[in-house]
Formats: sequence, C-alpha cells, structure tokens
Amino acid sequence: MEGNRRHVVVVGGGIAGLAAAWYLRQAAGEALRVTVLEAAPRIGGKLHVSEVAGLPVDAGAEAMLARRPEGKELARLAGLGGELVYPGTTQAAIYSRGGLRPMPKGQVMGVPSDLGALARSGILSPAGLARVTMDQILPATMVSTDVSVAAYVRARMGGEVLDRLVEPMLGGVYAGRAETLSLQATMPQIATVARTERSLLAGARDIAAEAPKDAGPVFTTLRGGMGTLPAAVAAASGAEIRTGVTARELHRTETGWRLVTGPVPRPETVEADAVIVALPATPAGRLLAAEVPKAAAELSRIAYASMAVVTLAYPRAAFPSVPERSGYLVPPVEGRPVKAATFSSVKWPHLAEADPNLVVLRCSIGRLGDEHELQRDDGELVALAMAEAAEMLGVRGLPRDSRVTRWGGSLPQYDVGHLDRVARIRAAVAGQRGLAVCGAAYDGVGVPACVSTARAAAARVLDHLDPAREWQATTSSLTKVTEGL
Repeated sequence: MEGNRRHVVVVGGGIAGLAAAWYLRQAAGEALRVTVLEAAPRIGGKLHVSEVAGLPVDAGAEAMLARRPEGKELARLAGLGGELVYPGTTQAAIYSRGGLRPMPKGQVMGVPSDLGALARSGILSPAGLARVTMDQILPATMVSTDVSVAAYVRARMGGEVLDRLVEPMLGGVYAGRAETLSLQATMPQIATVARTERSLLAGARDIAAEAPKDAGPVFTTLRGGMGTLPAAVAAASGAEIRTGVTARELHRTETGWRLVTGPVPRPETVEADAVIVALPATPAGRLLAAEVPKAAAELSRIAYASMAVVTLAYPRAAFPSVPERSGYLVPPVEGRPVKAATFSSVKWPHLAEADPNLVVLRCSIGRLGDEHELQRDDGELVALAMAEAAEMLGVRGLPRDSRVTRWGGSLPQYDVGHLDRVARIRAAVAGQRGLAVCGAAYDGVGVPACVSTARAAAARVLDHLDPAREWQATTSSLTKVTEGL
C-alpha cells in the first residue's frame, strides 16, 4: 500500500459506491486512500441528467424520498443543500376504464384506506368496489411467511384493486409484477398488517392515520437534476475515480485483496486492503464467484427489469390546457405501452420558471415481461410517447425536442423470499474480512436506501481496517454527520 495509508477499492460508481467512498473519507481522512472503479464511461449509474430543449431534465431517477433523511443529508454534505427543491404538486392520476381518474386519498402503495375516496375516484367498477368491502367480513388471511403482493391483496380486496391500483404503483417503482414481488420487501407496512390484522382495509386506514401531518413533502430533487448528485459526492469524497475500468476478478491475498481489471489481453492488478462491491446483482455475483460462491449463487437469482424513458418537450401552446396533476400511472391490464407519464414542468416548478413556454413530459415504457416493447428503435418509442400525449392530453403538433434513454436490466426485482436471500448474501460476505456489498439489490431501489447500504458497507470496512479506533478523531466526525440517519 502507499506508505502507511490503507487502500480501499470501491467497485461501482453509482450513487451507492460514491456514497461509500464519501463515508470512508469522512471517517479516515488522509489515513485512507479510496479508489472507485466504474466500468461505464461516466459515474452515477441510474442518476443522469442531460438537456432537453435547453432544460436540465433527469434521464433516470428524477427524485428521492424527502422523508428518509439519508439522501437529503448526503446532498447537503456534498454542497448541494441549497439546490434541494420540492414538488409543486404530487396529485397523480390512474388511467382506468377509459379515462384519467384521481388517485384516491389515503392509499398505501395502492391499497385503499378510504372507501369514499375510492368510490369517488371511479377507478374500480361497482363490482370491484363491492369486493373491496368484503375485506371487512372475510375471515383472516393467515400470513406467517413471505408471500407475493398479489396473493395477499387479491385474497383480501379482490382482483380489481390489485390490477388497477397496486400493480401500477409497483410498476412505477420496480417495473415489476405483483404476482412475483415480495410483500415483505416491497410493502413492509402492509406485510405487518398481514401478520397482525384481520382486515387489510382497517390496517391501511391505521397506517394512513399514523402518517405525520406536518412531515413536509414526500419527494425532493435537485434544481439541476438528481443527475448532479453523483459528481458532487465524488468530488467531496476525494476518491480517485477511474471510469472505463471493469473489475473482472477478485481474489483474497495474505494481506487483503487483489482485483484484476482491464481487457483480457492486457490485465491490470489493483491491490487493496479492503473492497466494497457496489454493483448490480449479476456483475456482483460474477466478481464474488471465486471467493464467496454462496453469495454469488444468491445474487445470480435476483432478476432485473428493463425500461426506457422518453422525454418530450412541447410548446405550451400544443396543450389545450396545461395539466394540473404531476402525472399518471397506467395499469398493465389496460394493455398500453406507456406505463407512466410525469408532467415534469408541472411537478417541478423550477423547470416551468426556467422556460414558461415549455411543457416537459416524461413517459416510461417497459416493465418485467414486456421487453418486446423495448425492441423498437428510438424513433418508434418517441412516436409511441407522442401518440400517448395526443390521446390522453389532447396535445397537437410536434415536440420541440425529444430524448430516449434506455435502462437495460436496471431495476432489481424483490421477489418472494428476497429478504431471506439478502440475509444469506450478507452472512456469506461477513465471513470475508475486509469485504462488503452495497447498492439497490438489497434494501431498496431509491437513493436514500442505496445511501444507507453504503454507510453500512463503509462501517464494516472501517471496523476491519481500524479495530483499535486509531482514527478516532475523524471517525467521530462520521458519527456526527450521520447522527440520526
């Protein structure tokens, strides 16, 4: 290693890997050298921003939860606190039974808690609404192990609630399917209801009632786009960032770890005292296969969904009236290629202020099992999004600008048994000194969840490298800046 400095290599330059590098530097200061290896030509993973009609619009994740503190705090500590902005509206709609209908108030990931609001929304048919009320008189549905979201919600409230409310919500977050997604991993509050309550409706009502009334906005973003966060975190970390470098092998040595990188004809080795693997499940499994085969086997079983985001920037005059909602979701049962649309310049007032004459629309296409939709070329995807805007919103004419961003194999699927699988992965990794994992494959796909896994991975590496707490002064600064997270 370089002098007396210990060396940590972080494999993966998405927000989890960059956050891990930042936490390591905060704890150890100059006592630690950190290198981030990223196979792609840029850092940031699914956080990426580029201009559309002159406006910075996110091509990937456009927001993070504001009520989980990890993401906001990282942004502030990376110097972007003054850039945090909040939605002008979060009122969304569901396309159901021939029209856009308001999302019923009080829903919990699509599970209704207010029968009156559900009835007024018109999302369900009269028969579907009547089936929901039966939840209050049906015998308890015994749930003692993890089950699919579909199995439990259908048993309690029927197929229409599942198809027209829960499915589009899960599709928006995971691009997945309720038939396979884990209730425990994707809807933990509802999973608690399933174990402890007879009525799902009553349980959802309790969850809605317990939600803090003055907690502030649910979501936040950055004025320049969420895609500005990775570069700021990378700069604040002081780490050496190497892009275009693929880690192909990982081997234990007498003193730490050796990574083999680069093309096969010209391999390069990188020595490290510790390694944090911040990769999606499939490449993480390949890297860990030689030294941690049990973890690799479990990682290989985590499926990923692909999707594309089509961004259109229209002149304001193209709309008969500017949308008032933040966007809408489309249930798979409707059979439409666009699964969700966000009116970005309505949801985020700073975009409207930057150019009041533009309306920016983001359309999401593709979910697990619908990969055929993504086999179309970019021009066809733009045409699909334009047809959606014309039919749903009455938009006329051509957009001023458009952008297609493809996210192949980007969203991990938390299938039934996911939490047990993650526990087995971590148990296997725990048997290897100086090794940790983090990222979206484990505890959540959002930015705060990824940052939380990064913090845990950094803490594990620090415990290995500094068991005597020789970096006590700087380690206390890590505790201070993350206190309460």
